[in-house]
Amino acid sequence: MREIPAPHPGASTVLLLHGWTATADLNWFAVYETLGRHHRVIALDHRGHGRGIRTRKPFRLADCADDAAALMNELGIENVIPVGYSMGGPVALLMWKRHRELVDGLVLCATAASFAHSRAERMAFLGLTGMSALARLTPETTRANITEKVYLRRKAAKWGPWAISQIELHDWRMVLEAGHAIGSFSALDWVGQIDVPTSHVVTLRDPVIPVHRQLDLFAAIPDARASRIDGEHDAIVAHAPRMADLIIDGVRSVTERRS
Repeated sequence: MREIPAPHPGASTVLLLHGWTATADLNWFAVYETLGRHHRVIALDHRGHGRGIRTRKPFRLADCADDAAALMNELGIENVIPVGYSMGGPVALLMWKRHRELVDGLVLCATAASFAHSRAERMAFLGLTGMSALARLTPETTRANITEKVYLRRKAAKWGPWAISQIELHDWRMVLEAGHAIGSFSALDWVGQIDVPTSHVVTLRDPVIPVHRQLDLFAAIPDARASRIDGEHDAIVAHAPRMADLIIDGVRSVTERRS
């Protein structure tokens, strides 16, 4: 867990929820300082990611939402604004659904209410189910060797040593299961019931979460407000100053509408 104290009395608390295959630090490191000038900032690693919880139970996004809520209770935080990026978006939505009393508002970035619509997308996520099942039967040392040869060496060409060190912390069986959970997730039946102020940052050149799905989520949430950034799925790093400003604006919009 990472915590940046509130810069002044009355500052809102934001809970940063990272994306799939990232860690809290890998997802948010470029905006911590800027966000911390305005808010109390809490960030955690989700299950199987980085230093997140390890368990033999299958990965569930709902459990990630419960973990985040349990952390808030442990820290004595009664009200929080979850900020969800990519996979963190469903976790934020599920926090509202399962722990409504904690959630003052939502800021959703580069995310959607569902992720697998076409047959090709469903088959891709289905493939992760088989891979995660295989990972359950594979000794940990063998999984580590496969991870190094297949994933880390490919990333090393463009990632620095620190980023690689973050990825090396993953439990890849759980990360694969997380991919399947994302593909199975859908909030389409209930996202229209969200009754807290919500802001959405849309990444306009996103090859991972198509813009139309991001906009569908925005349109489905009553009285949501949207801002746009001309960036891809890595905008939180590639365009960090602008993303930080948009998140701050989103939180401000949420707090103004809440009061």
